[in-house]
Amino acid sequence: MPHSPQQLREDLLAIWNAGVEGVRVDRLIRNSVSLCGDNLQIGSEHYPLNKIDRIVVIGGGKASGAMAETLESILAPLFNRKEITGWVNVPEDNVKPLRKIVLHPARPMGVNEPTEAAVEGTGKILKLAQSLSPNDLCLNLLSGGGSALLPAPVPEISLREKLELTRFLSESGATIQELNTVRKQISCIKGGGLKSLCRGKRLISLILSDVLGDPLDVIASGPTVDNTGSISDAVAVLRQFAPSIVEQVFNSDPESTANSNEQTLPVCQRALFRICRYFQRRLQQQLQRRLLPASSAPEPNPEPEPNSQGGFVRNLIIGNLATAVEAAGSEALRRGYSYTMHVSRQSEGFAEEVGANLADLALLMKHSNCLIHGGEPVVKLVPPEQRGKGGRNQQLVLAALLRLMNRLELETRPDAFPNLAILSGGTDGEDGPTDAAGAWIDSVVWSEFQEKRKTDPAFQPETFLRHNNAYRFFEPLGSLLKTGATGTNVCDLRVVLIESALVF
Repeated sequence: MPHSPQQLREDLLAIWNAGVEGVRVDRLIRNSVSLCGDNLQIGSEHYPLNKIDRIVVIGGGKASGAMAETLESILAPLFNRKEITGWVNVPEDNVKPLRKIVLHPARPMGVNEPTEAAVEGTGKILKLAQSLSPNDLCLNLLSGGGSALLPAPVPEISLREKLELTRFLSESGATIQELNTVRKQISCIKGGGLKSLCRGKRLISLILSDVLGDPLDVIASGPTVDNTGSISDAVAVLRQFAPSIVEQVFNSDPESTANSNEQTLPVCQRALFRICRYFQRRLQQQLQRRLLPASSAPEPNPEPEPNSQGGFVRNLIIGNLATAVEAAGSEALRRGYSYTMHVSRQSEGFAEEVGANLADLALLMKHSNCLIHGGEPVVKLVPPEQRGKGGRNQQLVLAALLRLMNRLELETRPDAFPNLAILSGGTDGEDGPTDAAGAWIDSVVWSEFQEKRKTDPAFQPETFLRHNNAYRFFEPLGSLLKTGATGTNVCDLRVVLIESALVF
């Protein structure tokens, strides 16, 4: 039986929501942690309770509050037997009182940037890690958003400067890998910093991955994974996006650079200047250490550092984008669709290109009527004075609509829009600085768009797309996906449904 447009939309939303349900952290944590008699089982390993003095829970991320809540309920039978404590940095709307673990409000909802409150909370986490004894067990809960929720800038760089760096690289289209390459070098916790500071012998990270391909050193900037990048790598990223500032700093000797009149620079350029100058000093210090005579080198520490005691860290991926895509596929199958799945494992490029490609795929689908697609693109933002409101998923769907308009010649054949639906949404319920997770298009949205354009001829998709203003396009059409915070985060999930194969 053919699907009506209303049924297609119902199925579209149900399949997407099933994907999110598949990565709900209460289920994922319970699949990974349990009490088994006199042992605490974590993944495939058993830890005898009689050899554990304290259990300390730390971490940060958009989903880490829900992770902490579930973990505490699992550990509840031990409350009268063991000292259990913890501190986890979460968005403000994820805060709720727990019995043993503090959920610290580290940033407002929809503001995925580090704050002074997050710095304060990260300080508490690092103190807990440094207070551990050899018989303590430390459980570190990490999820997407952990980079912003766990800031600990090196003393030489201010939080404001780090924030300006992050905004600059993000707005310039840098990938998450490029961004992390730089910010790990100005952090006390990222890039293995937490691992280095931990005084215990058992540090286990339970990780909900929001990074394509699940690279452990990238998720939340890898606080428990050794940093394989270097200062030179960070400088190379900055040279790509801010070549003039890098050349200005590195073509001057440190003394003259330090005395330059940086206060005359705009705020962002001044931050980049100071970060480059910091890297220049560190590179010089490295060079000086290499040139020291062997006899003047510092004596080795006779006591091994905790991170040299092989195997004291375990990093476990408990869920990822593939988990969500598979759950969405199961729901599609239940609803009678023949589906195809794809999970991107590396950077996808710009949202506009991904959206256009998704529309092309929809028009070429022959052997299935459902495509479930997972990934995460980037958006190159226009200058703030030209910028509207939106996020990468909304931008992607708007680009898909524009491609359909061009491919199907809908300007001259407005009744030719097929019974097709495309949705893209962030599994965390957030899409840029908006209250929407994403957006969708279908034949009903197309009809609403036609009606809107009759009264407002300037209501054109390309204008909204050009100004990063997709939210304002979809808002009057009623096709913004609003879920609120989902308590999970595994990148973006997209669903494409068609009534029948449309070959062009």
